[in-house]
Amino acid sequence: MVPRAPAGLPALSLLICLLLSSLPARAVMCPTGAEAPAEAEVVALAQRLAEWDDAYYRRGESPVSDALYDQARRQYERWRRCFPEAVPEATVPDHPVGEARHPIAQTGLAKLEDAAAVGRWLARRDGVWVQPKVDGVAVTLVYRDGRLVRAISRGDGRRGQDWTAAVRRLPAVPARLPEAVDALLQGELYRRLDDHVQAEAGGVGARSEVAGWLSREALSDEAAARIGLFVWDWPDGPAAMAERLAGLERLGFADSAALTHPVMTLEEVTRFRERWYRGALPFATDGVVLRQDGRPPGEGWRAEPPEWAAAWKHPPREALAEVRGVEFRIGRTGRITPLLHLMPVALEERTIRRVSAGSLDRWRELDIRPGDRVAIALAGLTIPRLEGVVWRAAERPALSVPDPAAYHALSCWRLTPGCEAQFLERLAWLGGPQALDLPGIGPGTWAALVESGLVTGLLDWRALEASVLRRAHGIGEARAEALTAAFAATRTAPFSRWLEALGAPPGVEGALPADWATLSAYGRRDWRALPGVGPDRAAALVDFFAHPEVRALARRLGEAGTEGF
Repeated sequence: MVPRAPAGLPALSLLICLLLSSLPARAVMCPTGAEAPAEAEVVALAQRLAEWDDAYYRRGESPVSDALYDQARRQYERWRRCFPEAVPEATVPDHPVGEARHPIAQTGLAKLEDAAAVGRWLARRDGVWVQPKVDGVAVTLVYRDGRLVRAISRGDGRRGQDWTAAVRRLPAVPARLPEAVDALLQGELYRRLDDHVQAEAGGVGARSEVAGWLSREALSDEAAARIGLFVWDWPDGPAAMAERLAGLERLGFADSAALTHPVMTLEEVTRFRERWYRGALPFATDGVVLRQDGRPPGEGWRAEPPEWAAAWKHPPREALAEVRGVEFRIGRTGRITPLLHLMPVALEERTIRRVSAGSLDRWRELDIRPGDRVAIALAGLTIPRLEGVVWRAAERPALSVPDPAAYHALSCWRLTPGCEAQFLERLAWLGGPQALDLPGIGPGTWAALVESGLVTGLLDWRALEASVLRRAHGIGEARAEALTAAFAATRTAPFSRWLEALGAPPGVEGALPADWATLSAYGRRDWRALPGVGPDRAAALVDFFAHPEVRALARRLGEAGTEGF
């Protein structure tokens, strides 16, 4: 994660402090012709970042993933650099985040964006080591004559909370070292996990869980036993990394030595990163850390990313996306599905342009509008999934939302105002593989026939000749002949296929063989007598066969000599 600012500041002040203190500054590309954001939108993002920082540094919690935090902060940085007039001025008071001062500052880490950045970082350094970036809560441990005398949470890197009482209860943190030495150790308190594979399971909320345990007034023995320790640095230890690791191993911190390796090339770093991302570890990780062998004495460290260490994060599991539009799609059964159209965003080497909001109720609960920023993840690494709203646009444009009472399983059998979407879905279902299976006829063909006025009812296509079909956009002579042949073949389609085409509710299969007259005479009791048909489905079947529009379609099929009608 990019370094965060001290918590406890007023929202706007905190963010300006945070951004101005970020070194080294990134080069920001300003889009040509882009409009400046509204001041209220900048303030909304600043406030959200301030809330996240306060949770992270004061309580050790992570309301959002590092990936979302980084992306949101980069957005703020772009606005500040490209549209400075949109960012209000503010003063920055000094509000420490804890009463305990770190004897040596916790520096934080700059983030290397990609393999190319890692290669450039390596090219300027010798004696580099790599270790996993453990996803936990950072702590400073102070030993005097081998005894633990102080434990301090990271806080803002200068000050933190005094965690000594809680940390003394952790079996993973030795109260006494094997040697009577003075030592200041920096490390990560993590949740112990069994054979955790980061690429498959992600962070599983491990960091927040540890933070929650440590914030309790009484830490249970069970919770304490589930917390491990990974020491990632010894600021006042030996100057050379090999000597520091050997010393840590003698003091009982064997994991530090076992999981820290010398590297010289980008290929070696990539190999370790992949191993720890896809292989089993006893903790969650969010990347790798590169540390240069030689570094300045700890007394000179500052609470900012140093030049001698950096992080290369794992591929983000979430992406921050701007909503550019909300579409309400109406399905064949009348279900309304809000679809969010997004500004294109990359995730797991895919470009995501749209995502479903699930249901109308969920959309209403989230109240997503154009301009909002949302979190997107991939379900099973393939299907985009909406995780939630990250922050809202200042302006809330009104949207035309379909009335759910107007759409249901028996609505929109004809092309009438407001029924265009559901009617087209009925046609697509009718011609699909689950029904009549019309070759080469998909949603685009149906849309062309509807737009040309040739199809306004569910069965109008049956009477269309090739000369008439050619009036539709995109349908030439050969295409028209193929369509008429496909339409003609439906005359011999079995009764069961036609029932599927009309959209009969599930349950009819158990009544076959039968004809329309028999099935339309069934009552609820008759349907309930069939295997697997419960009261709700029985009611839906009775309503379907009794509906006037369905009966009219059945009469047309009967007049045409269709089997079963």
